[in-house]
Amino acid sequence: MAGGKQTPRQRMMGILYLVLLGLIALDVPDSLLDAFKNISDSLTASKTNVQVGIDNTFAAFEKTKLKEQPERAKPIYDRAQKAKQLADNLNTYVDSLKKLLVDATGGFEEAINDYKGREDLDVSVDLMVNRKHNAYDLHKKIDNTREALLGLLNPKERAGVKLPLQALAPPSRVGFQDKTWEQANFGEGMPMGAAMTSLTKIQSDTKNAENEVVKKILGEVDQAVVNLDQFSAVAVAPTSYVLVGQQYTAEVFLTASDSKSSPTISVDGGRLPTEAGRGKYNGSTGSEGVHTWIGTISVKQNDGTMKTYTTQPQTYTVARPSAVVSPDKMNVLYIGVPNPVSVSAPGIAKKDIKVSMTGGSISASGNGYVAMVTTQGTATVNVSGEVSKGKVMALGSTLFRVKRIPDPKAEFGGKSGGTSASANLRAQEALFAKLDNFEFDARFNVTRFTMIIMNPRQDVVPFTTTGNQLTSAMHTALNGIRPGSKVAFQDIIAVGPDGTQRGLDPILFTAN
Repeated sequence: MAGGKQTPRQRMMGILYLVLLGLIALDVPDSLLDAFKNISDSLTASKTNVQVGIDNTFAAFEKTKLKEQPERAKPIYDRAQKAKQLADNLNTYVDSLKKLLVDATGGFEEAINDYKGREDLDVSVDLMVNRKHNAYDLHKKIDNTREALLGLLNPKERAGVKLPLQALAPPSRVGFQDKTWEQANFGEGMPMGAAMTSLTKIQSDTKNAENEVVKKILGEVDQAVVNLDQFSAVAVAPTSYVLVGQQYTAEVFLTASDSKSSPTISVDGGRLPTEAGRGKYNGSTGSEGVHTWIGTISVKQNDGTMKTYTTQPQTYTVARPSAVVSPDKMNVLYIGVPNPVSVSAPGIAKKDIKVSMTGGSISASGNGYVAMVTTQGTATVNVSGEVSKGKVMALGSTLFRVKRIPDPKAEFGGKSGGTSASANLRAQEALFAKLDNFEFDARFNVTRFTMIIMNPRQDVVPFTTTGNQLTSAMHTALNGIRPGSKVAFQDIIAVGPDGTQRGLDPILFTAN
């Protein structure tokens, strides 16, 4: 029996087939011929299943590899089609021999669901061995087809494959005359039904051999076949931005790539599109700062495993396009409030920038810094940076004037004086200090004030309190105002974020 990858069912049918051949010499009862018919039907069903598998393999290859890698996949696909053609040619020839035997014995009989001349002992030896010699031609075609199929495989695969398609003479047995393959399958005493089963088995073996070869050929497209056909000179520098005194370094080398390969290239888990064996990475530029990425390249090896190569960490700096205008007389820091300060040094990562301050304190906050000052005068912000490993360089300094926050204005009922409805003045509960047109959120609290009521033809009545809330006496006095009355606030004291007391300008209202 031929070697190869056969299922237990196929091996069982092969053994049973040999046993039945041995029994032919004793007798040809209907039960024996029925057994040959059953084996033939099983072989036909197996052949059909294998054909479905081959068709599916070709269809899957055409939809994927042939479209994704046409330059590499097309020669492999054409070689697999040659294997299919070789098997089809042998199968067609066997069909012609089957028709020859069937026509010579009267065709097919529906009553027994088998050939009319299945028990004929002469037709097989006559047409296949003695007179026509078709069995000898079939033997040659089997050998030629087998060798042609093996020739389509590469040497490594050819050495390890065992195709089931073979025409081997039965082994010698003590006390029996040796027989050739032709005599054993189609010789004297072989009923036509058994010869038909032999031909069906050849077709089944042919289809299994085709399946074996086609799968191995089409599988070659997934093997790592690297053909270094593109070369490029490359220069890689850690950065293209350097400062005075900072060393500029770069590596210059030759790279090679396979223009027909499609390796899996990814960055941070995201697969990159590849063209001619090279991936193209588009880094994010949506946020400022230094960005780092690492690329991975996975290539399938000859044994089907994947090997991954990793690049060195790559960095790039994203900066917002800007024009810096710095009027010398407007660099001001205010006492008592957090002063936001932006510090940047192109080409140096934020983590490598060092910021210090004289005349105050400065600390990192979010993407920038916050400066705090307490005394009027000047303050200096100094910036240094690590330009290379272990080397720190002074990058510059900026002088700021330190001023106190401007005085606020007193407000009563949302106004700082003028005319106001009597009802509006009566409805107020407190006096406030507001700082208008100032960039910082600086809050002032009124700590003391005096309110004076001047009604027509009445004495002036002053009221003094601490805090910013009106007293009950102030409310009573306000309830007595009428159109023409005047309400004044003076001796107003307020305290701001810097902790100093401010005397605010008085405000005057005329009721209407």
